[in-house]
Amino acid sequence: MSLTLHFHPLASFCWKPLIALYENDTPFTPKLVDLGNETERAALLKLWPIGKFPVLRDEARDQTVPESSVIIEYLDRHYPGATRFIPGDADRAWQARLRDRFYDLYVHLPMQKIVLDRLRDADRQDRQGVEEARQQLRISYGIIEAQMAAGDWAMGETFGLADCAAFPALFYGSMAEPFGSTHANATAYLERLKARPSVQRVLQQAEPYFHMVPK
Repeated sequence: MSLTLHFHPLASFCWKPLIALYENDTPFTPKLVDLGNETERAALLKLWPIGKFPVLRDEARDQTVPESSVIIEYLDRHYPGATRFIPGDADRAWQARLRDRFYDLYVHLPMQKIVLDRLRDADRQDRQGVEEARQQLRISYGIIEAQMAAGDWAMGETFGLADCAAFPALFYGSMAEPFGSTHANATAYLERLKARPSVQRVLQQAEPYFHMVPK
C-alpha cells in the first residue's frame, strides 16, 4: 500500500485522520508507534523530527505529511472518496478550516491540559492552568451549543473536516469537563458522531487502551 499512518490508537489527535481514512475506506497500512520504545521513537523522529504523531507517509508520491488537519486535506486532494472533507466553495472552505481550528485550539488543547495534569504528582499540578482550561471548555461548549441548534454536522448537512476534529475533542472533553444539562445540542452532536461507522471503528481500536486514560 502507498499510505502508512504512524499513530497510536489512544492518541486523540490521531483519531482525526483515522476517521477520514475510514470514512472513504482508503487503503493504508497502520503503524502503531510506542513512544516509550526507543527504537520506535527513533524511527518516528527520523520521519518527522518533531516526534509527534500522527504522521502519514505516502511512498507513491514520496511525501511525508504530519499534523492531523493537514493529513486530512492531503487525503482529500490526492486520495478523494465519497466523503469530501473540504467544501469546494471557497467561503465554505475557510469556514470549515476555522471550525477545525476551533475544535483543536479551544476544545482539544484545553482538554489535554486537564487530562495531562492528572498524570503529574500533586506538588507539580497546575491548578490555575487547569481552571483556566475548564473555563475555556465551558465557553467553547456554549459556542458549540449555539452552532449545533440546527442539528446535523459542524458545517451543516455534510460530514467533513470539522467533524473529524470535533469527535476526539468532545469525546475526551466531555470526560474532562462534562457538558451538563444545559448543553443538549452538544450532547446530541456527540452522540451522532459516535454513531458514525468510521468513528465506531476508531473507538473499537482504542478500547483496549482506555484503561490508560487518567481518571
